[in-house]
Amino acid sequence: MLQKCKRLLLCLLLLSFVFPISKTSAASQNGTIMQYFEWYLPNDGHHWKRLQKDAGHLSDIGITAVWIPPAYKGTSQSDTGYGPYDLYDLGEFHQKGTVRTKYGLKSELQSAIGSLHSQNIHVYGDVVINHKAGADTTENVNAIKVHRGDRHHEVSDSHQIKAWTKFHFSGRGNTYSDFKWNWHHFDGTDWDESSKQNNIYRFEGYGKGWDWEVSNENGNYDYLMYADIDYDHPVVAEEIKKWGTWYANELQLDGFRLDAVKHIKFSYLRDWVQAVRTSTGKEMFTVAEYWENNLHSIDNYLKKTDHNHSVFDVPLHYNLHAASTHGGSYDMRQLLKDTVVAKHPTKAVTFVENHDSQPGQSLESTVETWFKPLAYAFILTREAGYPQVFYGDMYGTKGSTSREIPALKNKLEPILKARKHYAYGPQHDYLDHHDLIGWTREGDQSVTKSGLATLITDGHGGSKWMYVGKQHAGETWYDMTGNRSDLVTINSNGWGQFHVNSGSVSIYVEK
Repeated sequence: MLQKCKRLLLCLLLLSFVFPISKTSAASQNGTIMQYFEWYLPNDGHHWKRLQKDAGHLSDIGITAVWIPPAYKGTSQSDTGYGPYDLYDLGEFHQKGTVRTKYGLKSELQSAIGSLHSQNIHVYGDVVINHKAGADTTENVNAIKVHRGDRHHEVSDSHQIKAWTKFHFSGRGNTYSDFKWNWHHFDGTDWDESSKQNNIYRFEGYGKGWDWEVSNENGNYDYLMYADIDYDHPVVAEEIKKWGTWYANELQLDGFRLDAVKHIKFSYLRDWVQAVRTSTGKEMFTVAEYWENNLHSIDNYLKKTDHNHSVFDVPLHYNLHAASTHGGSYDMRQLLKDTVVAKHPTKAVTFVENHDSQPGQSLESTVETWFKPLAYAFILTREAGYPQVFYGDMYGTKGSTSREIPALKNKLEPILKARKHYAYGPQHDYLDHHDLIGWTREGDQSVTKSGLATLITDGHGGSKWMYVGKQHAGETWYDMTGNRSDLVTINSNGWGQFHVNSGSVSIYVEK
């Protein structure tokens, strides 16, 4: 009997990893993530303070989890964190000419997390473990130059290069970890200091080769940038697992966002997630960035990682981008075509924009401003997926480009509040028109006055006759976005005639 009880408890724990508590049941508040940064934040060291000050407001509008930017020391004070130098320096030691990171000091981050937790908001840490940057010294390494378009194709003989691969961490010393990186812990780089040449070099010796399985783009897409971490090296594999546990415990994190996973050995990421969950004893909700507009590739990643964490719905982002840029000619019935949320609704983190797709970035695929409220209504008021809101869409983006994103706070907050208070219960889809589509939620009796009807159109305005449930018969509903002033009375059979303006969104709820 004792063994059966132990097995039952283990099964329940594993199920909690598969179905995160942040994606809540109908009887509790819907889960909503906010990516709390954009690429061009000012290098003023005040971001953690801004986050702490905003905690109460985020809770009010329905944010239940915050994804913070990489919190560790990068190549310089202005580094966004995606050029990671020392994963153990969270703005505590004088390294790379600074104590604080771009975002502030470690103590300020810990205070911000404390404030978020006091508002019942979870915190997800960004995990950038594909590469290391800003090495302290070079080493002589035997390497082979490979073709950028096919990393299996060698274009030189083995020869010696000077690679930036030696990390001393003189400012931190052995605090938290005495692990010191050298070339044995990497499998490639893109710079030879001796010749001042930028190429992709695969290291030779000690059984070196590109990690597998990774994305098969460019033959093998293990190499992305800087000094590429070798996850075939057992000491490296163990060190990064230890760091993951330290990172989670040191900041009291509730989960992770995994960067650039298509460049990292899939089986290692599966094992890393499970190892940190086991060592912390926490759910540690985890979402991976597999950036490819290809459901088959993302499907393969989920399969190879045993579906033990979620993924961003990149194909849905590209569908939303296409809908916003086709001048009203996009077939809105196709928004869910070949998307993660359509095939794996419990594994999809849906999003409209992020720091890579915003204007001025290498993966720029910005959803046009006019379409943003429609896109957010699509991910926030529907049943499937765990939606994420972008800081840059709420508060605007900076940068040198003339296509900065304006602050859409006033347009997005009503949609967020619709999710928080009304988007519950069974869903009925009316995705049956090339321009004007809609859906309804019947509501849940445990959430007072819940239930809604949403319409969006990329073309002319119009109306739809939609069912919201007989339990709403006789109620008067209004458009909480403020875009329409007409009221809708639900008939005795639970139906109503709902309207929307051209190129707009309307969300109707009980008055």
